[in-house]
Amino acid sequence: MHRSCKFTPFVTKRQLTLKTAKKYQVLGVMSGTSLDGLDLALCRFTEGETWDYTIERATTVPYPHVWQDRLRTAHRLSAEEFVLLDRSYAQWTGEQIRLWLNAVSRDVNFVSMHGHTIFHRPEIGVTSQIGHPAVVAAISGCDVVGDFRVSDVALGGQGAPLVPIGDELLFREYAACLNLGGFANISMNIDGQRRAWDVCPVNFVLNHLAQRTGAAYDSGGELTSRGNVDEALLARLEGHPFFGQEGPKSLGREWVEQEVLPLMVDLPIRDLLRTYTEHIVCRIQAELQNSCGKLLVTGGGIHNSFLRNELETRLQMEVVVPPNELIDFKEALIFAFLGVLRYREEVNVLASVTGAAVDHCAGSVFLSRIK
Repeated sequence: MHRSCKFTPFVTKRQLTLKTAKKYQVLGVMSGTSLDGLDLALCRFTEGETWDYTIERATTVPYPHVWQDRLRTAHRLSAEEFVLLDRSYAQWTGEQIRLWLNAVSRDVNFVSMHGHTIFHRPEIGVTSQIGHPAVVAAISGCDVVGDFRVSDVALGGQGAPLVPIGDELLFREYAACLNLGGFANISMNIDGQRRAWDVCPVNFVLNHLAQRTGAAYDSGGELTSRGNVDEALLARLEGHPFFGQEGPKSLGREWVEQEVLPLMVDLPIRDLLRTYTEHIVCRIQAELQNSCGKLLVTGGGIHNSFLRNELETRLQMEVVVPPNELIDFKEALIFAFLGVLRYREEVNVLASVTGAAVDHCAGSVFLSRIK
């Protein structure tokens, strides 16, 4: 005989309290494609007529060389090796979180983390971020919210960018927000809807070129400033079909390795850097040509003085560069905020941004222990 029963989800008092809270203290954790390190931002959010935020403390834990090498080559691993790396990276991440919180503050509601992207091919329904939140929760002793991208890709979206919901709710005084990280992406409100898309690779390519000289990156754009633009290479970069596509659209490591890096040959490194920087500026100009007002610019790329000067000189918008704390930790801040929205079961991914079938609440919650 078949019997059916009603399933009642297990919900702790702590979860119920967080769902209706007005204040949250959350650790946002971010790792980008530039492999600089693990960003940790202890953030406080307060709900009122609008959301207020404070970055109370923040740090970047540099990746040891061994981890840089392992992450850089992770996409070449066998299935078993990849699973082992996922667990090992989660253990390392959980330990860094535990050590840092022990030093600065254990008073956090939960950790909200991005993980480190190894595969991102939304056109075939694939995105993978290593650093399993269940392991991080067990090691750190904190509840963890993670796995934000997978549900969006499952719903037909690009799985990126996810930051624009934070731009909409935390930075709405700006006409547009530009992030210059491994990739450049832009977020703005168009006809009453938040829209966002990836523009082009930035530090992913610039750092790759600088590393051919033995440097980690081109500090301040000094080597770039001594180069010349190669018009033939610039024309090939500018002519790629991706730049004629309408959004939503996103980029990943695979695209750069197939479409961009093979072009970066047969010229002095300083000329490749200068030409590619010109391409970055041209792409951003093209995306913002009909925009006015204030443009908030964050991400490690804005520390490149040459690139910053080119943008400030050539864009029609007023370029606003915030304090270093926000430049370097805005993505960690917003991933902390995504976790807040997830705990409250509110929309944290916008279909108008990613192209998913519907707005939705992404992320999974992993409890460190039952209380």
